Amino acid sequence: MRRIGAEPLVIATQNAGKLREIQALLDPYAVKCISAGSLGLPEPVETGTTFVANALLKARAAAEAAQLPALADDSGLCVTALGGRPGVYTADWAERQPFEGSPGRDWYMAMGKVEGMLCELGPGTPRDAWFACVLALAWPDGEQVVYEGRVDGALTWPPRGTLGFGYDPVFVPAGGSATFAELDPEEKHRISHRADAFAKLVAEQFG
Repeated sequence: MRRIGAEPLVIATQNAGKLREIQALLDPYAVKCISAGSLGLPEPVETGTTFVANALLKARAAAEAAQLPALADDSGLCVTALGGRPGVYTADWAERQPFEGSPGRDWYMAMGKVEGMLCELGPGTPRDAWFACVLALAWPDGEQVVYEGRVDGALTWPPRGTLGFGYDPVFVPAGGSATFAELDPEEKHRISHRADAFAKLVAEQFG
């Protein structure tokens, strides 16, 4: 299996929260990370219908454009009662429409959308959910590998906490009482879906 070398690793994300988490998880392995944004790389359109497809799409685009190995993350919230939605469209649910104000993502709106759909299903609707993560490593010559992670939990309302991003304020991991947005970042990094995927990456790349 090909391993990450001494050359810089491009982190193929424009999401500042994801970038911070990925950099923190790679710090112990002395990997020099540079963001796709700092290199001025365009953000590819995520046309995949699975987390794997989108992660590979982003990793390959960054590796080819920068001519460096690249790591991409595709992740999202999956709600059991909603048939796994929003899933691969997690970020899309936060996109403001033209009539909703300035362009960009409104995560409170997205969390409210999920809550509204659960309420429509009735008060006894299970609130089980999970976060899924796929990490894709790609090299300029076309070699690639993926690592998948998951953390189970349940949704709560109203949102709580300010330490996370995305849907973190409404997600309580199994066995806990605090939302991801209430947890210390180090604790979240230890148990998250991204940490699960990273554990598999680390075992193979640095083990």
